[in-house]
Amino acid sequence: MSSNRKGDRRERELVNRLDEAGFAVMRAPASGSATDRELPDVLAGDGEVFYAIEAKSSSGRPIYLTGEEVEALIYFARNFGAKARIGVRFDRESWYFFHPGDLHVTDGGNYRVKKETALAEGESFESFVGGPAQARLTDVEEATSDGPTDDGDAPDA
Repeated sequence: MSSNRKGDRRERELVNRLDEAGFAVMRAPASGSATDRELPDVLAGDGEVFYAIEAKSSSGRPIYLTGEEVEALIYFARNFGAKARIGVRFDRESWYFFHPGDLHVTDGGNYRVKKETALAEGESFESFVGGPAQARLTDVEEATSDGPTDDGDAPDA
C-alpha cells in the first residue's frame, strides 16, 4: 500500500474515532496538496475546545515533519482559534498527541517523533478527548508508596 493511501486511511480513522468521542470533526480537503493554502489534516471541536491537527503515521520508523509544516499548522490554528496538535500513530499502537513545542527539533530545523517518545511522552487518545489521563508507572508507584493502603489505613511505618 502506498504511503499516501495509508496516510489517508489513518486520517479517516482519526476522524471516525474523534466523531465517536463526540467531536464535530472534518478532514481538510486537499490538505498537504492541491492548494496554495496550508491546511491541517483534521479540524475537530466539541464546543469547548477546538483542534487543528496534523496527522502522521508510521510503521515504526521515526516520523518527521518539516519546519514549514509545523509553522503552517501553528499559523492556521492561531488564526482559526484552535489548538495546534501533532497526532501520531505507529502500527499496532493508538494515537498520541503533541503540542508542536514539545517535539524534538533536528539540527536541520525539522521535527521528529520516535515511537518510544510517543509511547512515553505523548498524550493518549483517551486523555486527548477528555477521558481519563494516561497513568504513568512512576505516578502509580508514587501514589502507592505515599498514599493510604487499600483498607483505608495509613501505611505501616
